[in-house]
Amino acid sequence: MTQDTTALSGQSPAQIALGWHRSGVGAALATVVQTWGSAPRRVGSQLVVSGDGRLEGSVSGGCVEGAVVLEAQEALADGQHRMLEYGISDGDAFAVGLACGGTIRILVEPVGGSLDPTVLEELVEAQATRQPLVYEVNLSSGIGQVLRGQYPERMRMDRSGVEADSEIFVAVHNPPLRLVVVGAVHIAQALVPMAQIAGYDPVVIDPRAAFATPERFPGVILMEDWPDEAVTTLGLDARSALVLLTHDPKLDDPALQAALHRDCFYIGALGSKKTHAARVERMQQAGFSADQIAQIHGPVGLDIGAAGPAEIALAILAEVTAVLRGKSA
Repeated sequence: MTQDTTALSGQSPAQIALGWHRSGVGAALATVVQTWGSAPRRVGSQLVVSGDGRLEGSVSGGCVEGAVVLEAQEALADGQHRMLEYGISDGDAFAVGLACGGTIRILVEPVGGSLDPTVLEELVEAQATRQPLVYEVNLSSGIGQVLRGQYPERMRMDRSGVEADSEIFVAVHNPPLRLVVVGAVHIAQALVPMAQIAGYDPVVIDPRAAFATPERFPGVILMEDWPDEAVTTLGLDARSALVLLTHDPKLDDPALQAALHRDCFYIGALGSKKTHAARVERMQQAGFSADQIAQIHGPVGLDIGAAGPAEIALAILAEVTAVLRGKSA
């Protein structure tokens, strides 16, 4: 599984850990490196522990965090990494509440000790510039390095993990997921915060200034460019999803045509089946192939009988998630 790239604070674990380290309070990064059975969190999940006891993230959904925090504080004191393992058959697991039946293995790295702060700086910079990379660490020695252009299969599958028959853990750091919404409408007002909780960096595009306002979308990147120009400027990639919500061909179609030449993993467009049929015809007339047009999910969203903007937004995010995870939508 991929790294969890965004904490509830909106920052990545690397950003949080680097910030706490730079502030002088200290930080340790705990990462789930292996799981067996019904483990509560997936490989790559991270918990950041500060020297003064603050926490961000999770490695077990609350089961073993207390024990990991104690280990993290010891790691900060001596600068050495730790390998922890908790399972249902372990006395420690019962003591800390791991009753889910699974087993988890956790790497704890103190920043400024076994974990070089320059590694976090590279991870943060790569995230900001949407550059893919991996962090490779030897679980025995605690020595890690940032690599680019390595482990192509793991990068393609977006899957962190321990290499077979080794003590090498590979943490995949693909660019953050991004949701590009064309149309600053009511559905977008519900969809954007949902997407943020799910770990997406949202961008809202609408040339109508009265719609795309900071009051309606606080803290969100807003672009008042014409949609095709904005999509081209953003440079959609394989970690991007595009959702068209204006219901107006003058706005949706230019963005749609620009996106069909890109490599985004999801394209969805609001409208009825009749509206979508007309959209398909327009794309055919514009010269797009049947395979390109088939990328468009329309009507957008899973058919859950949604009523109202919030439920429609939920249906859209559910379909985006299904496509991202390789499930039939």
